[in-house]
Amino acid sequence: SSHVKAMGKDECKTMLDALNKVTACYRHLVIALGSTSDSQNLREELKRTRKKAQELAVANRTKLTSLLKDKSISKDDRAEYERLWVLFSSSMELLEVDMKRSLEIGQDFPLKVPTRHLIQTGMTGSTTTVAARAMSVQNMKYEADSNIDTADLRDLQCEISQVSQMMEEMEMKVQVAPWAVEAKQEAGAELKSNMSVGNSSVGVISICEEEPKEEDGGGNRDAGFASICAVLVFFVIVTVAVVLGYLVINMS
Repeated sequence: SSHVKAMGKDECKTMLDALNKVTACYRHLVIALGSTSDSQNLREELKRTRKKAQELAVANRTKLTSLLKDKSISKDDRAEYERLWVLFSSSMELLEVDMKRSLEIGQDFPLKVPTRHLIQTGMTGSTTTVAARAMSVQNMKYEADSNIDTADLRDLQCEISQVSQMMEEMEMKVQVAPWAVEAKQEAGAELKSNMSVGNSSVGVISICEEEPKEEDGGGNRDAGFASICAVLVFFVIVTVAVVLGYLVINMS
C-alpha cells in the first residue's frame, strides 16, 4: 500500500512538472506575439502548446482531486498533495493570464490583414525549438492554415472561458487554503536543482549555471588595490583644487 501511494505521489509530481514546463514554454511564445518574430508558425505553435497545457491541466486536476478526496491518506500525504494542489493552481492562473494576453495581442496584430507594424523588440529567430520542447517532439510539423490568426482567436476565447470555469470548479471541489500550505523548499530552489530529462514527458528548459566565484584571497587583494587607488585619486583632486583656488585669489 505504501509503495502504491509513493508511486501516486511521484506520478503527481511528474505530471505537474510537465504542466509547469509547457506553461513556461507558452509564456515564452506569447512574448514573441506582435514582434518581428511573429508569424503564422508562431500562431500555430501557440495554439498547439496551450492545448497541450489544457490536456495536462485536466489530467493533473483529475489525479489530485481523487487523491485529496481519499479519506484514508495520512496527514503527511495530505499535506504534500495540498502543496502540489497549490502549485497546480498557481500554474493554472499563469496559463489563464497568458492566454488572455495572447488574445489581446492577437487581436491587435492580425496577420491576414495587418493593421499596424510589428514591434522591433530585439527578439530574433524562430521559436520552433521552444514549441517542439513543449510538444515533446523532435521537429514541429505545420499546417498550411492561412486563416489561423482569425479562426484561432475565436477558439482561444472559448478556451479562456473553459479554463476560468475549471478553476472555479477546482475551488468548489477541493477546499485548500493556499496560506495554510507550507513550502518545502526555499524560493528558487527548483531552479538550482539538476533535474533529469527522464523525470518528465517534457524536456527540461536549460538554465544557465552560475559563474564560479573567485577565490577569497584574490577578491581581497583586488578590493585593497581599488581602495588605495581611490585614496590617491582623492588627494590628487584636492591638491588641484587648492592650487586653482590659490591662483584665482592671486589673479584677483
